[in-house]
Amino acid sequence: MSILLEVMTASRHLADLPTLLAATCVCLLAYLYLRRPRNLPPGPKGWPIVGNLPMLANSAFLPATLMELSKQYGDVMTIWMGRFPAIVLTGHETIRNALVKRAEDFSSRKAPPAQAMAGRDKGVLQAPYGPHWKQQRKFALMTLRDFGFGKRSLEVKISEEADALVQEILSHNGQPFDLKIMMQNAVSNIICSIVFGDRFEYGDPDFLRLISLLNTVIEAKPSVIDRLENIHPVFRFLRLFGKSGRDKATRMLQTVQEFCREQIEKHRLTLDPNDIRDFTDAFLLEQQRAPEEKAREHFTDKQLQEVLMDLFVAGTETTATTTRWALLYMMLNPNIQEKVHQEIDSVLGQSAPSYAQRNLLPYTTATLAEVQRIKSIVPLVGHAASRDTTFNGYNVPQEGRLLINLWSVHMDPQLFPEPNTFQPERFLDQDGNFVKHEALIPFSMGHRICLGEQLAKMELFMLFVSLMQRFTFNLPEGAPVPSMLGKLGSVVNVPFPFELCAVARG
Repeated sequence: MSILLEVMTASRHLADLPTLLAATCVCLLAYLYLRRPRNLPPGPKGWPIVGNLPMLANSAFLPATLMELSKQYGDVMTIWMGRFPAIVLTGHETIRNALVKRAEDFSSRKAPPAQAMAGRDKGVLQAPYGPHWKQQRKFALMTLRDFGFGKRSLEVKISEEADALVQEILSHNGQPFDLKIMMQNAVSNIICSIVFGDRFEYGDPDFLRLISLLNTVIEAKPSVIDRLENIHPVFRFLRLFGKSGRDKATRMLQTVQEFCREQIEKHRLTLDPNDIRDFTDAFLLEQQRAPEEKAREHFTDKQLQEVLMDLFVAGTETTATTTRWALLYMMLNPNIQEKVHQEIDSVLGQSAPSYAQRNLLPYTTATLAEVQRIKSIVPLVGHAASRDTTFNGYNVPQEGRLLINLWSVHMDPQLFPEPNTFQPERFLDQDGNFVKHEALIPFSMGHRICLGEQLAKMELFMLFVSLMQRFTFNLPEGAPVPSMLGKLGSVVNVPFPFELCAVARG
């Protein structure tokens, strides 16, 4: 009899277990719901715990998906990244109101968990808005100007690299090849000459490995752990398990950081205060000269490492990718390529291009503007609120995430009729002169406008003109037309792999 009673008691306990688990889940969901900020902008309903993550993960091209959703929910809407709300801003007027007119409120950043763990919130790119960020950005801009930003001296470096790139392309004798690594080599070498004082040979194995690491970091999509961390921070401890305790992109990121640390140590050993060779030297000198408290706060080795990462990573991929998109559009639009050729021939002949000549090449300049419009290289820019505030009548919590949909501006048919058509003429007036369009914002706007905007503009123009001067670009015979959708990794909208034929011009 006693055995029977024990069995019955155990059965009752087991029967209560599902009820207990269900009650626990209900309480947890209620707790999370009650903790949600109130009066957020409207948006698509999400699942419990995971929010809109399944929808985002299944999107073929997220900026287009968000733009479509904005037609239903408005230019200010909320999507749920797990348990965290992200406020999406769509359209030129809305974005301008936030980033320019309300710059003090919406110019902060919140580094993704994996990057924050690696210290990537210490540089300029991912650092939160405030006195430290302002000080670092001011120092970076002043120092970069000293080393050529906007000056003729930088044009010389770009011209030298353009010549090296042309010679490398000529070695393929018009046969099909993939330009990706070659273009990254050229652009990153320009950055290297500014921040490290020297360039690398294209075949240097260490340099090739570095470019490969950069590609892994930039093209990596959020990992499973990244998505789980949006559900709850406790999942970040999963990074302690598995291969070396880190996901692939994180390991590659830390390897690039190690490269920057090595460069810093090499510069420290050879630093001469009377001969400042590059950005790294200038930072180390400021580290020595600054008062001790200021040096500890703003001029640490970690800070220098992350600023170098910002300049190297962001400065390499954006310009290299834009140039590749430009050549891809030339191949698919031979009539436009011919017009560019004719203009360059009539104005420059075989003379080396200068950035100052862009006003003499209006059609070429308009073509590059159209590439930047139709293929926003960074179509979604992450921001954060620097304090609790409101926008368009909705609450925006401090450090609340914002997604700035630049792609929605460039593809707005009210601003750019037939936005899916590649049409350089939209940037020309009736007399054929280049006309700036206020809604063309490939470098974003406001306080967080791209640090390397001037360098990128100069590089893009001079590299593109140099290549178009020397080559006609064609699709390999029999090759399928490459996809023009692009793939969005962590930040940059890159084309799918493609080969081209570069035929030398007379």
